[in-house]
Amino acid sequence: MKTILIPTLFALFALSPLAAQKATISGYIEDADSGEELISATVFDAHSGSGAVANIYGFYSLTLPVGDTVALEISYIGYAPKRYAFVLTKDTTLNLRLSASVQLETVEVKASKIERIEESVQMSKVDVPVEMIKKMPALLGEVDVLKAIQLLPGVQSGGEGQNGLYVRGGSPDQNLILLDGVPVYNVSHLLGFFSVFNADAIKNVTLTKGGFPARYGGRLSSVIEINMKEGNDREFHGEGSVGLIASRLTLEGPIVKDRASFMLSGRRTYVDLLMRPIIAAAQPEGISFKPKLYFYDLNAKVNYKINDKHRLYLSSYTGSDIFYFESREDFEDGSGYFATENGVNWGNITTALRWNYQLNNRLFANTTLTYSQFEFDFSAAFESEVEGLKESFGARYNSGIHDWGGKIDFDYIPNPNHYLRFGGGATHHTYNPGVTQLEVGFDDLQIDTLVGSEKIGSMEYALYVEDDLRWGALRANIGLHAAAFQVLGDDPEQYFSLQPRVSLRYLLPADVALKGSFATMTQFINLLTNESLSLPTDLWVPSTKRVLPQESWQAALGAAKTFGEGYEVSLEGYYKQMKNVLSYREGAEFLGIENDWQDKVTQGDGEAYGLEVFVQKKEGKTTGWIGYTLAWNWRQFDDINSGNRYPFKYDRRHDVELVLSHQLNKNISISGTWVYGTGNAITLPLYRYLTAITEEYNGTEFAYLQEVEAIGEKNSFRMKPYHRLDLGIEFFKQKKKWARTWVLSVYNVYNRKNPYYVYPATTEGGDRVFKQVSLFSIIPSVAYNFDF
Repeated sequence: MKTILIPTLFALFALSPLAAQKATISGYIEDADSGEELISATVFDAHSGSGAVANIYGFYSLTLPVGDTVALEISYIGYAPKRYAFVLTKDTTLNLRLSASVQLETVEVKASKIERIEESVQMSKVDVPVEMIKKMPALLGEVDVLKAIQLLPGVQSGGEGQNGLYVRGGSPDQNLILLDGVPVYNVSHLLGFFSVFNADAIKNVTLTKGGFPARYGGRLSSVIEINMKEGNDREFHGEGSVGLIASRLTLEGPIVKDRASFMLSGRRTYVDLLMRPIIAAAQPEGISFKPKLYFYDLNAKVNYKINDKHRLYLSSYTGSDIFYFESREDFEDGSGYFATENGVNWGNITTALRWNYQLNNRLFANTTLTYSQFEFDFSAAFESEVEGLKESFGARYNSGIHDWGGKIDFDYIPNPNHYLRFGGGATHHTYNPGVTQLEVGFDDLQIDTLVGSEKIGSMEYALYVEDDLRWGALRANIGLHAAAFQVLGDDPEQYFSLQPRVSLRYLLPADVALKGSFATMTQFINLLTNESLSLPTDLWVPSTKRVLPQESWQAALGAAKTFGEGYEVSLEGYYKQMKNVLSYREGAEFLGIENDWQDKVTQGDGEAYGLEVFVQKKEGKTTGWIGYTLAWNWRQFDDINSGNRYPFKYDRRHDVELVLSHQLNKNISISGTWVYGTGNAITLPLYRYLTAITEEYNGTEFAYLQEVEAIGEKNSFRMKPYHRLDLGIEFFKQKKKWARTWVLSVYNVYNRKNPYYVYPATTEGGDRVFKQVSLFSIIPSVAYNFDF
């Protein structure tokens, strides 16, 4: 605690004499039409050359000398700038509303960031405009935020159609995915083919791959911040879409105009509804079959402006996948029946209650209470009756994680050369590593038993302080993140961690920025996964006496510059080392009923390094990006591959991403994406041989020959390279009181047979071959979008 408070208090007192000679202009920057905060809008004083950037809640603060004439320009890409000129004599509150530029409002994509890439000290960070995400061609027409992030350099998917994220050599559990500041533990619908994030409900998306500021902690590889819309506080508005497999609807509007608003957004698939009458008509007499196959999402948010200094926000998300089958057959002779019920359900709930308040013109605070829940439930049961004799069997498997948390964050901006952030928080985790309930019935005999791991509780604490400093052409972000973890219960354990963070930027002539960063991270919770499908059976478990926290350090160097009309170009090289990464032991069961999950896992080291090139254009009629990654990714476990280092499954030497969207005119736009990636690393048998097997049965010994396959080095083979082209076109028409858009898209235009997995097989002639399974061929889709 002293490590955090002493430098913070020192900075506050040291800078206070300067504050007495200056005055501060502060306030909020919002969209004039909807009241949405404009995150990262800029306020620039042309006379002093000083500026400020609005935080995630739209708050800005700019301190300047008293008596000076200020010439403020407030700007945000896609919006008409505003200018103010006056003599600064005292602290001034200036709340600002910007209007969208008329020529950009319906034709061009609005970018979500104004600060030029060379001006920011932060590296390894990408803001993805939501409007750009919604224009991308999508699988079956379902816009997907995580699949858009997969198209960024340094990020790899888990496979064809999967939304798993492998960032700079990391694994999915090493990504901190935040929805309105709340961790989301399972981001997949339909076994990973779609994500849980509804783009219509989202305001902004940001990915940070390295150079992590001190305010972030708890994961090794990335931070993905997704914020929901606040809701239009000036007028009622709605939008929606009807697609091949799902529909969605979003409504927002004022509760009290200019003071309180709401946003409600829902999405549901309906394949089960379409198939239900067909299945019912096809069933023979005496047999019934009732499926439930769908997923849904519901986002809700309300906010209330108490006054100019105090605001309340309440947001929530709930979503589930329901895969359930119920069948019953009544025997023709009337002697009985046979019935089954089978289901696989999983889902998330997140909730955030936030109160942000302006303590003074330079100090802003935000207090947040959070709740996050992920649960997986599998059940299988049958019941039969034959001539009065009843039998039944039921099995149910349940796992998940529940979080309760609270945190407080402060932004202190004493002058344009310092931006201090500090705060802390605590989270209580409850883990259910997997419990199986078995029920067996035979007439009047009933057996009920429960096997599996017991629930585990833990507390996680964090404190941080960081300062964004300016010294002429040099900018720096220097901070420290302190964390503690306490395992509760019968076998307690404690861990502590101090994680220094440094990011530097030096601006050369011609506005070329050289950047460097160093960050250490510690992760106390782990995901047990099979490294293939994004399955809901993946288990979240804590660090314990036997399972140590994961640790990493990452260093990066790069250069950045903006060319011409908004072409951002960056080049980054990175190196990352990881300790205590987790994996299943060779031969361990993925879904079993053993009492202790710790017996299934082993820990080892990871190493990743590479080079990333990124060119992005966020505004204008043509938007998009080109990305390239050259990377290496290694793992080493004493209990795997004879202790030898091996390539991680998602070690891909080359990755190329091309994303483009172009507005032909005010009614028609086209878009396309093309991706290329080196094939995944896989393990295959090298040869076969016969070995003698001896067994004894009833005192007699038997011997026979059995064929055995010898496996080579782990992940020493490669699948074929992956590449795919997607195209889309939108037809927009403005009606009198509403607008509609027809969206046509084609996934995998040239019908590339990309490998999903490879398996060994034997031909009719007895030869051993390896066959490739491909998942998706060319898939056209259509969607009807509306806006009112």
